[in-house]
Amino acid sequence: MSSTSEFLWYIPNQVEAGHRGDVAASDHNSLDTLAAQAEALERNGWRGALLGAGWGRPDTFTVAAALAARTRSFEPLIAVRPGYWQPAHFASAAATLDQLSGGRVRVNIVSGQDSVAAYGDREGDQVQRYARTREFMQLVRKLWTEEHVDYRGEYFQVSDSTAQPRIVPRGERRHPKLYFGGASEAAERVAATEADVQLFWGEPLADVARRIERLRALGAELGREHAPLEFGLRVTTLVRDTTEEAWAQAQAKVAKMAENNGAGWQDHRGPVAVGQQRLFDLHARGEVLDDNLYTAPGKHGGGGAGTTWLVGSAQDVARSLRKYRDLGITHFVLSDTPYQREIERQGRQLLPLLRDA
Repeated sequence: MSSTSEFLWYIPNQVEAGHRGDVAASDHNSLDTLAAQAEALERNGWRGALLGAGWGRPDTFTVAAALAARTRSFEPLIAVRPGYWQPAHFASAAATLDQLSGGRVRVNIVSGQDSVAAYGDREGDQVQRYARTREFMQLVRKLWTEEHVDYRGEYFQVSDSTAQPRIVPRGERRHPKLYFGGASEAAERVAATEADVQLFWGEPLADVARRIERLRALGAELGREHAPLEFGLRVTTLVRDTTEEAWAQAQAKVAKMAENNGAGWQDHRGPVAVGQQRLFDLHARGEVLDDNLYTAPGKHGGGGAGTTWLVGSAQDVARSLRKYRDLGITHFVLSDTPYQREIERQGRQLLPLLRDA
């Protein structure tokens, strides 16, 4: 793949053990266990890992800070929610961690529904939620790149605000990249104008191509003011030594999911977002789409990146990921369980094929 492609993993900061088929150990979310995963990512060629957010999970920023302190090059992609954080507070916290870690912070802005009343938030309907997210992203970016900021939005206001410490420019990197998801019309308008990287779930190639084209056109229509929007893929990659072994294990995992109604595979049970529903609906189009996009997990309880899987040998999965690259995807966030074992397996077997292409 192009030298501009980046490969991250996923570290499950979960209270309950056994996430998505992982080893159900009592110390699964201890600092030593999570740090061992981050250290394995460094050793095996990964750039960093996504850390998910949600009420009822360990605080993502705290976990990211701890892992940054235990590593030398690991870059946490920290999922955060407007409303859980105030933008000036978050801008300062992220700038501090960025300075302490030597510029290793990445940020994933999450606007899907959550247990907002549990932490005292009020976010309104979908249109209001994404309008607030737009302001959050605008203000955080300003606080990272400007001083004495005055901002008067409907949801957030600051006066003469200068976040300290200042973000140190590093080459073309002026501040941490703002990753963003969401597939509704309101979400896409925010992505097209405010995000640095739009993340897609594991959708078929033709669907991703249409979304990239739509987002680029929308950015031009709405007058995007930032560097061109980049694109990323968050997907489960089930890689084994042979194609046959991979499919046998994928089908065995799905059979086990069906037995217990997908317990441990959904991060949250609640209202289904537009993008998630689209993933669930893929099964009606076929159990396997494109070459090896497996949709059966979504039928039996898989959610988010666990809804569809790319299945096969390292050569099979690398071939599929190259096709996404050819559409314009440059950020890849992959995972499979058991997490520790697969960090090493896919680091050895899959990443060299992607970097050599």
